[in-house]
Amino acid sequence: MCGIVGLFLKNKALEPQLGAMLSEMLGVMCERGPDSAGFAVYGAPEAGKTKLTLRATAGYDFAGLAAKLGDDVALVERATHAVVVFPEAREQAVREAIASLAPDVTVVGSGARMELYKEVGLPSEVATRFKLAEMTGSHGIGHTRMATESAVTTNGAHPFSTGADQCLVHNGSLSNHRGVRRNLERQGVTVQTDNDSEVAAGYLTWRMKEGRTLGQALEDSLGDLDGFYTFVVGTETGFGVIRDPIACKPAVMAETDDYVAFGSEYRALAGLPGIETAKVWEPEPAKAYFWERKAA
Repeated sequence: MCGIVGLFLKNKALEPQLGAMLSEMLGVMCERGPDSAGFAVYGAPEAGKTKLTLRATAGYDFAGLAAKLGDDVALVERATHAVVVFPEAREQAVREAIASLAPDVTVVGSGARMELYKEVGLPSEVATRFKLAEMTGSHGIGHTRMATESAVTTNGAHPFSTGADQCLVHNGSLSNHRGVRRNLERQGVTVQTDNDSEVAAGYLTWRMKEGRTLGQALEDSLGDLDGFYTFVVGTETGFGVIRDPIACKPAVMAETDDYVAFGSEYRALAGLPGIETAKVWEPEPAKAYFWERKAA
């Protein structure tokens, strides 16, 4: 089952509304995945800075951890998650400090622009918990999960991120993910959970590290990843979609002069501004779609 949403804004004037629109889209997909939910939002970068999204148990003292990481570390807390922002040259040192000082804290995302949040619970409640409606940015993706092959846990929730400013949400199942995982490990790409969707995220990270564009990496996946799937992917500057060659999972897209949107069902898009005049279509099987906003 599961539900996927994605929104890429072409019109910068809509950026203050990104979170509110994505939150509504995510909430509509509750029936497709009531077990857990998550989303990634790409906001404005800070020159020379990078950020890590951290996850811990409820009530964790993120402020105390941030204080130990250094005076140049800024902190924003959102429920069980927190974002720390610091000079990009210190990323390795900050990661090592977190691993040493707080081994029970998980780094779920990193990059200049991406913040990533996910948790067990009804998607609309997860969106409210993390105040998604208040977030701003150029694009974002989200996922509502109905666990069919693994336990209902936060570790199993989407999106998955295995590279800076890269993340993926997935509806479907991969049949050869164990073999792909072993190859990724040989290539130095770490996959932390048992979820096949994280393997797909790692695969795209590996391909892009080899110099492939996101569009090329998505096309490569058609030959290397076996199963039935729809992927929606976010990068620092773009947003991509691909379906497997038989496209057995539902998908619909809409495009206007202001945005490109994806939903597992049309009703996820129905509340978007200008949807009545949008170009609406079903993405073709085995075709990579990609939109990009050039970095400033």
